Amino acid sequence: MDLKTLSIATFNLYNLNLPGLPLYTDSNGWSEQEYERKIAWTASQLKLIDADVVGFQELWHGEALTAAVEAAGLGADYDVVVPDNADGKGIVCASIVRRGLLAGESEWIADFPEDFVLKAKGDDPQTPQISVNIRGFSRPVLHFAIRPRQDEPAMQMYVCHLKSKQPTRIDAEAWYEKEIYSRHAKAIGGALSTIRRTAEAAALRFILTNRMKGNNTAVVVMGDINDGQLSNTANILTEQPAYLVGDSVGGGDIALYTAQTLQEYRDTRDVYYTHVFQDFRESLDHILVSEQLYDNSRRRRWLFDGLIVNNDHLNFNDHKGLGTNDHGIIRAVFRHRPIRDELE
Repeated sequence: MDLKTLSIATFNLYNLNLPGLPLYTDSNGWSEQEYERKIAWTASQLKLIDADVVGFQELWHGEALTAAVEAAGLGADYDVVVPDNADGKGIVCASIVRRGLLAGESEWIADFPEDFVLKAKGDDPQTPQISVNIRGFSRPVLHFAIRPRQDEPAMQMYVCHLKSKQPTRIDAEAWYEKEIYSRHAKAIGGALSTIRRTAEAAALRFILTNRMKGNNTAVVVMGDINDGQLSNTANILTEQPAYLVGDSVGGGDIALYTAQTLQEYRDTRDVYYTHVFQDFRESLDHILVSEQLYDNSRRRRWLFDGLIVNNDHLNFNDHKGLGTNDHGIIRAVFRHRPIRDELE
């Protein structure tokens, strides 16, 4: 298979599980009718975006994703990449990949790398020592490879879902005393969630750097990072590369470029948002690409050809009743156009 265009999407499924199975503290989960509406809406979106690769977050049961793919009439067109333990008892990342693109086996990375450390005594004598002992991802990162061109190396794909901004509950902790901590629960819980998300971003960056450093490997990271384009979370993941303009040529060996920024260079108005909370619109879902998919890279193989965000359904809050999800769906397209073809 030698694709001329490659389309990539990221899709938060909003707790897609089989009906009757518990979701967090909701012991009843989705009713049969609610589940049917979710499957129908999810299927309609899969047909609409028609992407070669779709990365999913908030999947509980593998059978539910397969049901959505089948309901869309796409069962013969895609390989469904779901872990064996996606039995409705926990949340996983997953993917569907157009048949013929997968290269090798898939893996779900639950643990941080053994040699990954978050510990320091500080930059100066006034800075207290810090040590973060988190050793794994809240949601295992899905990693697999695709080969959209037989004349090029495989492209490495990562689907992630980092810790949310929602404050971590502390009232069940052994050290919690209501008289002392109840007034501080939101601040402490928010700090814990931020620390966890930051550690997850750094651990994933550690994995990505080891994958990318000193070679010409194309990498795509997609998913819900629960933070914005200019956040510290995104900065850690991307390594904050410079975006070149005009005929400038460069690119970073381990850099990742946000598809959101690439689209903003083409738009006269920025209306990119993928989530609404208390009427505040922000972009939590991202597609990040290495220099092999960056327009101005001297090692470019794929040219960015536009991005869309399907987010009209966020205007209506009854996601449970409508079967919709609570995140926008992002789809980015790239054309095979190696920079060497332009230089010859």
